[in-house]
Amino acid sequence: MITEHLQRFVEYLKFEKRFSVHTVTAYCGDLSQFQAYLSAIYSITLINEVNHSIIRSWIVTLMEEQVSPRSVNRKITTLKSFYKYLQREGAVKVNPMAKIQSPKTSKRLPVFVEKKSMDRLLDSIEFDGEQIVRDKLIIEMFYSTGIRLSELIGLKQSSIDLQGQTIKVLGKRNKERIIPFNRELQVQVEKYLEEKRGLGLNNEDFFFVDKKGKKLYEKFVYRLVNRYLSQVTTLDKKSPHVLRHTFATHMLNNGADLNAIKELLGHANLSATQVYTHNTVEKLKNIYKLAHPKA
Repeated sequence: MITEHLQRFVEYLKFEKRFSVHTVTAYCGDLSQFQAYLSAIYSITLINEVNHSIIRSWIVTLMEEQVSPRSVNRKITTLKSFYKYLQREGAVKVNPMAKIQSPKTSKRLPVFVEKKSMDRLLDSIEFDGEQIVRDKLIIEMFYSTGIRLSELIGLKQSSIDLQGQTIKVLGKRNKERIIPFNRELQVQVEKYLEEKRGLGLNNEDFFFVDKKGKKLYEKFVYRLVNRYLSQVTTLDKKSPHVLRHTFATHMLNNGADLNAIKELLGHANLSATQVYTHNTVEKLKNIYKLAHPKA
């Protein structure tokens, strides 16, 4: 039965591949949609009854329903992983995904906050609330290190080396990396540790905590970042990931090596980091237009 294969595949993603909760949820959603289509249109319950024509018909249906090419590609990637797993387990002999091509998508450039806007946010905007030092440090940590939202809320107090000015981050698939930080951030970290002690929030496990000393949740941090970025930028997206893009773009614009940025971001492949070079090219074009007498 298809359901049994799906359940085992999800267990494989969780415990062997160690994918994040969000990734597993996305895979589950895609596969549930695929299973529902097989059942409703073809009355299929056995995995061996599925061929490339049936899969292609599902993809065509998605596109007719105005599902974006990017989302369709994600679903195709999900199916490719699923069938690769099924082949490895001996559940199917022929992989129908071998004949499936992904629709072309336009490259979406990462959006970022201009440097002058970041300077205004960190130097001029007044922070408010019960834990002002913590809230400002959250913004600074994202911008100064480029870490992901999940990495920030999972940051352990023991992972911060104040003397060495580095933090140890546990990234995707439990891959560990070391990120350096500057003296300015070090001062802010020391201030926050003082604030924590003063409020009696000495949680030995997590670095960033709420007023009860418990680990922060993602929605709180997302809303915090959105709230303060709204004061300095009109970008549609105002998320922690935008600050990660901002970190990478500003580093590249100031001459940082692409491979070094790859390591700092925790990217598995350089191709994921190269998307930031497009923003640099746009900046060079603008400088050229302003500076060259014949531009």
